[in-house]
This record gives sequence, C-alpha cells and structure tokens, in this order.
Amino acid sequence: MADVSYYTKEGLEKLKEELQRLKTTGRSDISKQIAEARDKGDLSENAEYDAAKEAQGLHEAKISQMSETLANARLLDESKLDVTKVLALSIVKIKNLKNGATMSYQLVSESEADMKTGKISVASPIAKGLLGKKVGETIEITVPAGKIEFEILEVSR
Repeated sequence: MADVSYYTKEGLEKLKEELQRLKTTGRSDISKQIAEARDKGDLSENAEYDAAKEAQGLHEAKISQMSETLANARLLDESKLDVTKVLALSIVKIKNLKNGATMSYQLVSESEADMKTGKISVASPIAKGLLGKKVGETIEITVPAGKIEFEILEVSR
C-alpha cells in the first residue's frame, strides 16, 4: 500500500498536467523514435532501436508511478487547518538561536518542495522537527551539519 501524500491545489494540478503530458506527447515522441530506429534496418543489431525501446519502458514506468502517486494524493483544505500549530502547508517563520538568522518556510509535499521559493518537504529534518509545534516554542533539530536550536516566531497559512 502506498503512502498518502497531501498537496496544495496548485501542486495537485501540476501533477495532473505532468501525467497528462507524459501520456500524450511523451508517448508519441517515443513512438516516433522507435519508428525511426526501426526504419534503419536490422533490429537485431540496431542499438538505436534498443535504446528507444528501453526509453519507452522507463517512460511507461514513470507514468505508472505518477498514476499511483496521483491515486494516493489528497487535497488539503487550508480553511480547516489549525493555525495555532505547525502542520503541512503552514508557513513558519523561525529564528536560528545560534546566529540570529530568521527564515520563513512553507511545509509542502515532497514533490512540491522548492528551496528557491521557500517550500520545504514535510519529510525534511527541519520540517519534521517543526511539525506539531506552536509559536514561541524553542526546538532543537538535528540536521546534517549538527544540532541547531530554533525558535518559532510565527505560524500562518
């Protein structure tokens, strides 16, 4: 049984669009590659044909995996989430107590994570340490560089 993943509306739409693209244009592109390789002659010694068939297998595996992910995807209703503690989709402002730096992150599913936009996966060490905590709490989180103490300054949606 696969794990249930929670998505924002935007993240779920991206997942659906990507799956649709893979099923349509992705499949037709690979079919063209196979046809071109087949036209080049003897299939028993045609490395281009073998590569195209392998690419087709990998492509179908990706479609299968994405279909399973989509089947186990759940849309989070942000209006029903508790804003007093850190949950998935929370936007959390934290302060590193060692160096005084403040940062803001939104906790999202693994496939939506993007550090450039401040979105971190709920499976990351920092997010795991923040989940369930409230404003004003001080927590110690173990990250690859060691243990860091943070204070939760703000939780919002």
